[in-house]
Amino acid sequence: MNSKWTILEQKMREAGIQTLIITDPKHIYYLTGFHSNPHERFLGAIFSIGKPPFLLVPELDEENARAVADITEVVTHSDTDNPYEILKRNLKSSVGTIGFEKDHMSVARFEQLQESLSFARYLDAGPWLRQLRNRKSPEEIAKIRRAVNLIEQVLLDTLPHVHTGVTEYELVAEIEYLIRKVGAEGPAFDSMVLSGKKTALPHGVPGNEAITSGDLLMFDIGLYAGGYASDITRTYAVGHLDEGLQRIYNTVHAANEAAIQAIKPGVSYASIDKAARDVITDAGYGSYFIHRLGHGLGIDVHEFPSVHGENELLLEEGNVFTVEPGIYVPGLGGVRIEDDVAVTASGVDVLTALPKELTYL
Repeated sequence: MNSKWTILEQKMREAGIQTLIITDPKHIYYLTGFHSNPHERFLGAIFSIGKPPFLLVPELDEENARAVADITEVVTHSDTDNPYEILKRNLKSSVGTIGFEKDHMSVARFEQLQESLSFARYLDAGPWLRQLRNRKSPEEIAKIRRAVNLIEQVLLDTLPHVHTGVTEYELVAEIEYLIRKVGAEGPAFDSMVLSGKKTALPHGVPGNEAITSGDLLMFDIGLYAGGYASDITRTYAVGHLDEGLQRIYNTVHAANEAAIQAIKPGVSYASIDKAARDVITDAGYGSYFIHRLGHGLGIDVHEFPSVHGENELLLEEGNVFTVEPGIYVPGLGGVRIEDDVAVTASGVDVLTALPKELTYL
């Protein structure tokens, strides 16, 4: 039996759940190796205590599901079928308490399940799945590393296109073309290229602004490869950079390194956030570091846990997350440096390899 299924069944027994219905396509991929975007159609992986699981997929996905899924039993529904009645007919156990992902299940789908299955009680399986996904296997870390390597290559291939007069939009277009060219499945999120004063916007939107000499230039980009995401940020100088912006850059660089040096099993996420935040605060920029230090990374680009100053959860080997301190001064500019890291048995493996020293383009 798949080791992940064994853990799920153990959790189901502890919670008194007979039936677990997984509907988030990312979780289905994580548990079965089958990925599909069902759009409005029903897609589910169904687990019952002591019984083999089965997939319920749209008819048009049947061939792919049978070819790649770890689950051997595949049940289908057509566009004119009621998938909830098909689900009911194929359940291998009685329905008492049912489990599903509360943060993915819509009210409409919940009501349709309730009407067909008439379950008396339900529990949220989302926390189990988040905890299970939080510790990556060596194979998963290898996939994330490949995604990181590819996005770094994309950025290196983009930098020769940077010159005064080129626009943020033009660089975004080049990045997203290169993401496909290197063989990735696509961007992990909307590629972000910001220049000048717009770098002070942590989630700014690229536009037709032309890059000029003296600008900061920030790239926040990532991609999916093999079902796993990368997420990196690098900030560069275009031409001469004034001393104030140089100081901001060097402070962020020091904060990034301080956080990475603090990473090892058994320390808290809060302590890592503090290690970076103390550097920035001591330099007088504490009020300009306005977001958490990072977030989990895996089959979602943003996943459990949140790396912030209140998270006392302890790091374990196999955790993968981002380290991305930043300083954002309105009207002046901002700097963010983001690495992807994996916790090892004795410390940290920094998956990103691009230089972090201030680089002039």
